[in-house]
Amino acid sequence: MTVPAPQHPDRPAGWVSTGLSWHEGRALLCAVRGARVHERAVAPGTQVGWLLGGPRRCVGAWLAGATERTPCPHHAVVDPGGSATQCPACQSVDRGLALARDQILDDGRTYLLYLAWFGEGLLKVGLTAEQRGDSRLLEQGALAYAFTARGGLPAVRRAELTVAASGLARERYKSRLKTDHWWSHGDAPYRRAVLTEARARAHRLLDGHAVELLADRPVVDHVERYGLADGAPETYREVTGLAAGAVIAGTLRPPVGRHLFLDQPDGSGPLLLDTRRLTGWTLTPVAGRASAGLVLEERVRPPEPDTQEALF
Repeated sequence: MTVPAPQHPDRPAGWVSTGLSWHEGRALLCAVRGARVHERAVAPGTQVGWLLGGPRRCVGAWLAGATERTPCPHHAVVDPGGSATQCPACQSVDRGLALARDQILDDGRTYLLYLAWFGEGLLKVGLTAEQRGDSRLLEQGALAYAFTARGGLPAVRRAELTVAASGLARERYKSRLKTDHWWSHGDAPYRRAVLTEARARAHRLLDGHAVELLADRPVVDHVERYGLADGAPETYREVTGLAAGAVIAGTLRPPVGRHLFLDQPDGSGPLLLDTRRLTGWTLTPVAGRASAGLVLEERVRPPEPDTQEALF
């Protein structure tokens, strides 16, 4: 007689998604099972299918000095429709959140100040650890960016606040506002000109700051990499809600930041998934299943503004 292995209903039995991240220019879908980590490169043209199992779980935290994510010791459940992917306990010790909340004054690393362009009127200022290269810009879905200054964390953070206070750029934009600008974003020379001028203005603001000004760093454009040269699809459906038992399936297009477009085999138009919504669900691969159980919102390219002068 075979004795079944003991079950732990408070612990996930499969791979728990930790979302999409970028490393050395590659987009990776990541999942964990306890201390084990699985990464899969996002390759356009790949067919995927995932059955979501619940409840949605906290994905743990990145601790100071750690090279890997630490699993949530409480196996905590998080809101299936919320934006938080960590329980309060893991949020309180997460290195990235502590940095964003100015709870880390200095960590000895070198940081880069950047200006990122997300569309007309959407210029963002931020900082990233130099060792991460442009991964943070790719994860945010920046259509183009320019590194602007370099230095220790305290000095670069002061520079960031100075640029933001001037009104030249903001520190954050909501995801929906960014995706609204995927349909129309000008051409590469225009984006380069906007960022070049913005960086020159930022350097004038930062005169006297204890940072190295980076005047010669190139303006980097991501529009072609994201597959947005002709803009976003004319129409698509955005996934705005997930639940246990839902299926997400389709053929991948190039990732845009942490977002995935999935073409549907029935020709109904692509789905857009913010992979942060996927984070915390237990995934089981399925083949031959159609997307189901999703809350969707129709998105349609807005009409071009009518610039013709009135006759009377």
